[in-house]
Amino acid sequence: MNKPELALPTKQQLRWHDMELGMFCHFGMNTFCDQEWGSGNDSPEKFNPTQLDARQWVRTAKRAGFKYLVLTAKHHDGFCLWPTKTTDYSVKSSPWKDGRGDVVREVADACREEGIAFGLYLSPWDRHEPCYADKEAYDDFYAEQLTELLTQYGPLIEVWFDGAGSEGREYDWPRIIGLVKQHQPDAMIFNMGQPTIRWVGNEDGVAPYPCWNTSSEARVSMFTSDMLSWLPETSSWLPAECDVPIRTRHWFWHPDDEGSLRSLEDLMDIYYRSVGHGAVLLLNLSPDDRGLLPDVDVERVIEFGDEISRRFDHPIAQTSGEGTTVTLSLEEITSVDHAILMEQISEGERVQEYVLEAEQEDGAWVEVKRGTAIGHKKIDSFAAIRTKQLRLRVTECAALPLIRYFKVY
Repeated sequence: MNKPELALPTKQQLRWHDMELGMFCHFGMNTFCDQEWGSGNDSPEKFNPTQLDARQWVRTAKRAGFKYLVLTAKHHDGFCLWPTKTTDYSVKSSPWKDGRGDVVREVADACREEGIAFGLYLSPWDRHEPCYADKEAYDDFYAEQLTELLTQYGPLIEVWFDGAGSEGREYDWPRIIGLVKQHQPDAMIFNMGQPTIRWVGNEDGVAPYPCWNTSSEARVSMFTSDMLSWLPETSSWLPAECDVPIRTRHWFWHPDDEGSLRSLEDLMDIYYRSVGHGAVLLLNLSPDDRGLLPDVDVERVIEFGDEISRRFDHPIAQTSGEGTTVTLSLEEITSVDHAILMEQISEGERVQEYVLEAEQEDGAWVEVKRGTAIGHKKIDSFAAIRTKQLRLRVTECAALPLIRYFKVY
C-alpha cells in the first residue's frame, strides 16, 4: 500500500476538523427561477424573498449541531447577494427591501449572534459578467468582489471556490489566494489555487475509505476527469470536505420537490461515511422563495442532529493512550456495537492498519473490526458483542500511535 506522508495540520485545520458538520445554503436567483444553473439573463426583479429570515437558517443549523454555515454569495449566474460595487446585477437592483438589502450581511450577523462560524462561496465562473471573456479584466473584477467579501463581513471560516464551469480556465490564483491570506488568514480555502481543504470528489456526501488527510491532487469538478494544478506552496495536509444536498436532486429550492428529501436513514449513512471516515460533512439546505428553510427540511435536519446525539453523546466508556495497543475496560459486561477512534492528528496521521478486538467471557479475544485510516475520526459499527474489555491493536503505523479517544457505545 502507499503509505501517507507524515504531514502536520495547521491550528486552523485542526479547528476545522473538530467542527465535523457544516451547513451549506444555496440561495440566489435560481431560487426564484426553478433552476440549478442560471444563464445570467434573469431579471433582478425576480429576486424578492419577502419573508427572509437568516436567523431561522442559522438557528436551525445550531439546533441540529452544525458548527458553521457557508452561503452562496454569488453562483454561476453572477447575481450577487450583497450590494457589490462591481456590478448592478445584485440585490441592489431587486425589489427586495427596495434595493437596500444585503443577504450576506444578514447571514453574517445571524451567525455571529448564534455562535456559528460563517463561510462564503464565490463562484469563479460568471455567466452574466461581460468581461468574463477578457481574462485580465475579469481577474480584476473577481479580485474586487472577493476583497469586498473578505473585508466587510467579519471573520470567515471558509472560502469556497467551485470549479464547475471553469474547466480549462486559469484564474489568477496567486493573486486570489494572496487576498485570502491578507484579509482572512484563518479561513479554510476550498479545493482551488492553494487550498487547505479539498473536495472529496463527489456530491454524494461520502468519503472513500481510507480517506487519508494527505493528498497531492483532486478533480476540478463533477464534469471532468481533469485534475487541478495547485500552487506549489500547497500544504500536503489537505483533508476532505464532503458536500451533499439534503434533497437528492437539487442544490437550490424548487417547488413541489419535497419528495426528494433524504430520509433519516440515508442521512445517517452519509454521516457514517463522511464524518465517520475522518472527513467533514457540508450538508446543503436551500431556503425557499420566501427566504425561509422549508419546515420539512428543518424537521429532518433536526431529526438528523438528534439521532447523532442519541447514538454518540454518551459513550459506555472511553480512554486514550499511545503505543500499538490501547485497552479499554468497562465497569461490567456490556453489549457493545460501536466504537469511535480518533488520533491526535496535531502530531500527524500515524495509524495505517489496526484491529479492534473484544474479550469474551472465557478470556479469549475476538476480532470485531479491522481498518486502515483513523485520522480525525473513524466510526466502526459491528455485530453486538457482550464484553468487559476491548482493545485497539495497531498493526502498521508511520510513527508511534497517539490515540486521542477510544470510545465504545
